[in-house]
Amino acid sequence: MGIENVLGLIGGLALFLFGIDSMGKGLEAACGNRMKSILQKLTSNRFVGVCLGAGVTAIIQSSSATTVMVVGFVNAGMMTLSQAIWVIMGANIGTTITSVFIALDVGLIAPIFAVIGVVMLLFVKNEKVNDIGKILAGFGILFIGMDMMSGAMTPLRDNATFIDLMTKFSNPIIGILVGAVFTAIIQSSSASVGILQALAMSGVIGLESSVFVLFGMNIGTCITALLASASANRSAKRTTLFHIMFNVTGTIVFTIICLVTPLVEFMEGLTSEPAMQIANMHMLFNITTTILLLPIGQYYAKLIERIMPDRPVNDEQLFEYLSNDMTLKLGSATTHYENLKREMTRMYNLSMENVLLSFEDLQQGSCISRSKIVKTESLVDKLNEGIIKHITTNLPKDHNQKMSETYGCYVTITNNIERISDHCMNISDELKTLTEKELVFGASELEEIGEMKELCEKLSSLTLDKEEFEKVKALENETDEMTRKFKESVLLRLQNGEISAECSIIYSTILINFERIGDHILNIAEQIQKVEG
Repeated sequence: MGIENVLGLIGGLALFLFGIDSMGKGLEAACGNRMKSILQKLTSNRFVGVCLGAGVTAIIQSSSATTVMVVGFVNAGMMTLSQAIWVIMGANIGTTITSVFIALDVGLIAPIFAVIGVVMLLFVKNEKVNDIGKILAGFGILFIGMDMMSGAMTPLRDNATFIDLMTKFSNPIIGILVGAVFTAIIQSSSASVGILQALAMSGVIGLESSVFVLFGMNIGTCITALLASASANRSAKRTTLFHIMFNVTGTIVFTIICLVTPLVEFMEGLTSEPAMQIANMHMLFNITTTILLLPIGQYYAKLIERIMPDRPVNDEQLFEYLSNDMTLKLGSATTHYENLKREMTRMYNLSMENVLLSFEDLQQGSCISRSKIVKTESLVDKLNEGIIKHITTNLPKDHNQKMSETYGCYVTITNNIERISDHCMNISDELKTLTEKELVFGASELEEIGEMKELCEKLSSLTLDKEEFEKVKALENETDEMTRKFKESVLLRLQNGEISAECSIIYSTILINFERIGDHILNIAEQIQKVEG
């Protein structure tokens, strides 16, 4: 094997991996949001869930992407573990479609797909057309790379050292370990199975030597979901554990079957094409494992919950829905926006809780909730910083105009939420000053504070509802009018000697903060109107 063969192998592998990545990203951009909506809504039935998992994975050509997407849904609370396991079972079936395409030698017309895709990318200034172009270009480049690898490895079939190495793969333990480690490194079972098929088409490895490597590849593909769930919640980690258990169970079952029955010889007898033999075994592995586990999937879920029970929530943990890992992986972009939204909703609820606590303290004339307000304010500040870091890290990577605009709206929203929390802190500081100076508000001030609190409660429940924008707008106008009226009334009470000068100054500052809270709430509601659905 000369230097030209080595370069051909490396170049072919690079094109193959680039093609899979490009096609996956194009498909995700073109239909990721639709796939997300379908997965969320139609997974309550196990059979529908399996079919959806298979269909989505066949479309986006990556079981890793589907699994990461599902892990994200579970982490965000949009899908239960029981729903997720059906989709993961289906995803393992759907991923076999790539190996079938390779075995059918679609590569003969691959250059046509590549040329059409590149033309669409370079000469058409339309986002949707560009996404389709990326899909076609990736599809074509994938098979061009496949042909290059196959051609580069052809001389190896006469190399005694390499043939001896390949025969060692017929040892189940070695084969499974090699397949698992290799797939874990490149993080794509479609790619690793494709490379295995390229070896087979070159005549350097047969089904008997490759079958255990193939089983190990199904285990290795779990690494992507494992990485995606590293910083996720308990439910997401359970989903990843099922993915691992599914493939380990299938590997154990099929390894035993291959050792005690003539299954390999039977599969070789179905077709003489080595690549199709691997594709058939790949399909048989995933379909059979799904059929075996489908009736007992719920018991698997219960077992996983026993293995990984709930634990007390760590109060110091910053995110509940976002990962500490800022990097978007293939398949995770479609859930990232939803998780941002849920994290900002949590941040908003924390800020509005502070609003109500600060007014309750004012009514009681006591700083009883101050320590909680201070702690929540600190958390909101950290959330604001963390969410914006998530956005600014991933905004340059997203070429979808609508999603980029959504990101921009989210930045504005989170900044306004943080400012609401600041104003709550200001109100608490004013109350602290009041109590330290042993001053108290009169009945009139306390009654007005009750009205402000009531208005804030109304706003709190409506602001994030896109359909309630007009009500929010009207209530914000009411805060402005209420602030104006209360300022006039406190000035009148000051002139009549019903309130001290120091109390009136503190109360006027509280009114200013109340009005600013209303302004920021309206700003949030306006940004929500700009965010599509």
